[in-house]
Formats: sequence, structure tokens, C-alpha cells
Amino acid sequence: MTWHVAEEDLRAYARGELAAPLLWSADTHLAACAECRALLAGVTDPVVLGAGWERLDAELDVPRPGWLESLLTRVGVADHTARLLAATPVLRRSWLAAVVFLLLVTVGAVHTTESPTLFLALAPLLPLVGVALSYGPALDPTYEMTVVAPTHGFRLLMIRTLAVLVAGLGLNGLATLALPGYGLRALAWLLPALALTATGLALTPRLGPVLAPSLVGGAWIAVLLAAQAAQQSNTEALAPFTAAGQGVAGAVTALGAGLLFLLRDRFDLFNGSAA
Repeated sequence: MTWHVAEEDLRAYARGELAAPLLWSADTHLAACAECRALLAGVTDPVVLGAGWERLDAELDVPRPGWLESLLTRVGVADHTARLLAATPVLRRSWLAAVVFLLLVTVGAVHTTESPTLFLALAPLLPLVGVALSYGPALDPTYEMTVVAPTHGFRLLMIRTLAVLVAGLGLNGLATLALPGYGLRALAWLLPALALTATGLALTPRLGPVLAPSLVGGAWIAVLLAAQAAQQSNTEALAPFTAAGQGVAGAVTALGAGLLFLLRDRFDLFNGSAA
């Protein structure tokens, strides 16, 4: 090799002061010339070099934001909130795929039995389970992050609940479109879903994030079994899906939401005691 980078140019290169086109020539030459690389190492400040390696390591170690986190930040959601939402288990593809599969099987069963009861019974439980999996030390893999996040515990709960409800109710709504023959009756799951979710959240500060939704889900199944036992004919809608049952579900939703608002400060205490 007949040409080498001059020592002064190498010093300027190390300081980041070498201008083009010499910079381009130096870059190309250093990739192939061990002698110039050795000379560059000798004229480079080791402190600056070490700091550069540290910045490179830090950049390489930074986790790449996923598609959901990137989307949230683009629409104006704060970085820490977007990361906590993106880490929500029920917003991951595995959970959403499982819910989609379960809904497809349920809709298929409805077409087979010619009755929407199974779908109406299952659909309200999905948002309840989704919210339960999104909050609390036992089920949330990012619970420690939520404790130290600069966000009020109740506000974070509402953010995650809203995200889960949008995803869960949206999938339920798409499944409902596959049952056009039942008209508005196919939407009778909506108010019970909101009632179960609101009640489960309201009971969480006292009973915990596992026991509260478990009891609420068990109570819903008990109500359905009792309504089925009292059903006079197979063509008659179960009581929770009649006009009266929908009114009760609406009242329970309002009551649960009110209790949740009154108990909002207990979620911070719940975080502290659980930690």
C-alpha cells in the first residue's frame, strides 16, 4: 500500500474534526490498513475512546420498542406510559390470538346449536380476565415498573383497563358481526361485560387482583346456572340477557364504577403493601 493517512489527519479524525472528502478517504483506508489503525489507536485519547465504547454499548443494550409502543408514542402517549402499556400481557399477540381462537370456536358452536347463549355467557368474562391479568404483583410481569412509574396507581389502572377493554370489546364486537341473525340480542354481552369488569376492579383493593375477579367470574357463572334452571323453555332468553337483566347489569356497572372512583386512593396503598 503506497498511501497512508497522515498523522495530523489521524489526530483530526480521532477528534471528529476531519472534514470530507478526507474523512471519506480515511474511513475507507482504515478499514484495510492495519498500520494506520495502530497509529490511530496511539493518537486517540483513551478516555474519549472508553466513553465512546460505553455509549455504543448503552445504545446496543437499549431495547427496541415494539410496534405497539412505537404507535402509542407517535400518537402522543408519554414514553413511560407507552412502555407500561406495551408490556401489558393481554395486549401481546399470544393472548390476542388465544382470544380470537376462543371466540371463533364459540361462534362456531353458536351456529351449530342455533343459540347464542354460549357466546353471550363467555364474552363478558374475557374483558374481566384481561383486566385481571394486567394489574397486580401476581400476574403482571412488569409490576415493579408500575410501582416506581411516575404515574398515580389508579390512573395507571384506568389506562391499562381502557386499553384492555378496547382490545377485548373490539374482538367481541367483531365476533358479534358473525351472528347477524340474532340482531341486537347478540350484543346482550356488552353490559354484563362492563358490570363484571367494574365490579372486579372495585373489589380488587380489598380482595386482591386474583381473588376479586375469580369471585366475580364465579358469581357470573352461578347466575347463569340459576337462570338456566329457572328457564321455562329452550327458546326463551336467559334472564341476564333480557331487558330486565340488561337493566340490572347497567345498574351494577354504575354502582361498580362509583365504588371504584370512591376507592381510587386505595390502589396506591394496595401497590405499597403488595410490594
